[in-house]
Amino acid sequence: MAKILLAEDEEVLRMLVVDTLEDEGHDVTEAENGEEALEFIKERDFDLIILDYMMPVFTGLEVIQQLKEMKDKRHTKVLMLSAKSQAADQSRVLEAGAAYFMSKPFSPLLLAERVEEILDEQ
Repeated sequence: MAKILLAEDEEVLRMLVVDTLEDEGHDVTEAENGEEALEFIKERDFDLIILDYMMPVFTGLEVIQQLKEMKDKRHTKVLMLSAKSQAADQSRVLEAGAAYFMSKPFSPLLLAERVEEILDEQ
């Protein structure tokens, strides 16, 4: 069982992803925005952080930038979800420090498979 943080401002999508990942046996913490995600990151350790690119308060990129400044958290794997799927957007995300990128819309089952692949790399 992995500890996963999901930061997604769309409630329906967040609920769908949480249900899917919990069905796979993972412990999922939910954040509605980037600020809440950072609070959880400071309090706990996660095996994987899944961030929405465009969130209120702090974007996914801003969360990654702050994560890189936390010495004990900077190596946490990050999967960025985004409706921005142009090559330039993907490059920006990967250059910022996310290890993985997934375009919206996506199948929750495909996301669960991707999460398993990422966790297996650790």
